[in-house]
Amino acid sequence: MQRQPSLLFCIIMDVLGCATYLLPGIGEWFDVVFAPISAVIYFLAFRGMRGIIGGSINFIEELLPGTDIIPTFTITWFLVNRSQRDRWIKRP
Repeated sequence: MQRQPSLLFCIIMDVLGCATYLLPGIGEWFDVVFAPISAVIYFLAFRGMRGIIGGSINFIEELLPGTDIIPTFTITWFLVNRSQRDRWIKRP
C-alpha cells in the first residue's frame, strides 16, 4: 500500500493555490507558473492513475481564472481516505 499525503499537507497546498488572490494584478500571472508545479506535486503525492488524472485537473483548475478556490488536494485526500476506510468496514 502506497503512502498517502497528510491532510495538513493537502490543506497547505490548497492554501498556496489560493494565495495568488493576495497579489492583485500579478496573482493570475503567478498561476501560470504555479499550475505546472502544483500538478507535478499532486502527481508525486497521489501517484498512479489518480495522480495523473487529478494532476491534470489540478493543472487546469490553477490556470482557469476564479477556480483557485476549489480545494483539489483536500477533496482528493477525503476521497482516498473514505475509500480506504470503506474497505476495512464491513457493512451488513
